[in-house]
Amino acid sequence: MIRSAFLDAAETAAALLREPILAERWSTPSALPDFSTGGLARHLAYQVTHTVTLLGAAPGQSAISVLQHFTSNTWVTSGVDSADNIGIRRRSEQAAASTTAADLADTVDAALTELRAVVPAQPLDRIVDLGDWGLRVDDFLLTRVMELVVHVDDLAVSLSLPTPSMPAAAAEATIHLLSSLAAWRHGSLNVIRALARQERAPTSIAAL
Repeated sequence: MIRSAFLDAAETAAALLREPILAERWSTPSALPDFSTGGLARHLAYQVTHTVTLLGAAPGQSAISVLQHFTSNTWVTSGVDSADNIGIRRRSEQAAASTTAADLADTVDAALTELRAVVPAQPLDRIVDLGDWGLRVDDFLLTRVMELVVHVDDLAVSLSLPTPSMPAAAAEATIHLLSSLAAWRHGSLNVIRALARQERAPTSIAAL
């Protein structure tokens, strides 16, 4: 299910990157602090293009869980002004400066064409090597689904467009993952209260 959810979410992102207004807004501020619209678009595209690179590389030898993957990444809790998050934005801005909206859309379309063949063919036990650790391929694709769902919304808002409807499987997988991360960050009780007891809800249960 997560493989088709990834491909469907990637297709939704590719369609958004084809919106003509993206070229007009390329250098304007996005809905995210210190991110241009072009930089945000490049970061969204990266979730598709870099997946081609990682799936084309040699498999890893060992894997950790999805929750460990996020809890071991300092950018998850370090805030937008941390060195990790500044680095993510800077790399995206640098990449955006060397391309155009049209070229980026072409690159994503080509990557998606390749992934439609590559993703279904991945062995269940394939480990994607992420450097410091690895993830099983379906767990890795889950992380990309979450990134796609979240950043499609960010980019649509930045373009003053309605956020595209995400495939149900992609949205449900994202909600489940973000809920797990929120419980890790804030405690299960706070998440339960936020969802069921408005009068006792914490100020925030943001997962990221």
